Amino acid sequence: MKYLAVALAAALAVGCIDAAVLRAHTRQEPDTACGKGFDILVKGSQDYYRTAAVELFTHPSHTMDNATFEAEFECWFASMCTTKCGGLASQADGRKAKLTEMCQSVEADWLKIWKLFSPDEVKWFKNNYPSDEVE
Repeated sequence: MKYLAVALAAALAVGCIDAAVLRAHTRQEPDTACGKGFDILVKGSQDYYRTAAVELFTHPSHTMDNATFEAEFECWFASMCTTKCGGLASQADGRKAKLTEMCQSVEADWLKIWKLFSPDEVKWFKNNYPSDEVE
């Protein structure tokens, strides 16, 4: 019985050592889908996101979506901040009020909001939003 316990302990130790050696020699490119990461953003940007995430998810069918997809939304927000949306000019002055109203409306669907995107924004979004093709 003691022999079995010693043999099992030795086998586990060898397995752990092999795994550690394998991890030490494995290099992986960093995941840049989230830009530099949400936690790296300045506090003001994080606060802006947190306020928007609460204020924009008011539709009765989607009040918990901001919590359900929190990690994904933070990732995408961080990516947009890090890449500065590909250098696109801000449209905040021209459409922020209308966009906020539409996002909080129960009558405006996603297509009406999507149509507010400029052709350059649509192109940038389609080229940069992290997604996989469906086969």
